Amino acid sequence: MKQIDVQIMQQSYVLGCPEGHESRMLEAVERVDSAMNRIRDAGKVRARERIAVLAALNMAFEISDHETAALAAQAHAAALAQQIADTPAPVPVAIEAPASGGESFVTNEDDEARLQSLIKRLDETLGDDGRLF
Repeated sequence: MKQIDVQIMQQSYVLGCPEGHESRMLEAVERVDSAMNRIRDAGKVRARERIAVLAALNMAFEISDHETAALAAQAHAAALAQQIADTPAPVPVAIEAPASGGESFVTNEDDEARLQSLIKRLDETLGDDGRLF
């Protein structure tokens, strides 16, 4: 374990830190220092111990908010996944490109006409650079 020297509210501390995690530790120190300085600068609390406790409580509250948001996001993702799983799969429709002269496998003539109309509109929109077929 590596030791690093840091300052929090102008007080020096020697902290143990796992090898390779120095940058994360320094980021954490910066967060704590900033949180404590904000409380001190607000002018209501002067005792270093009280400032540290308030900063810790504020940070714990923020972490709790992030965890709650993450759980809500996971629940939403699970609900969406379930909704997708419960949705019947569309019936695949395969057609060959009109240029190939092959026959269409679309069983409904209205569906084929709509599909051909859509292909034509896409070809017109894409222009010569992006012909679909």
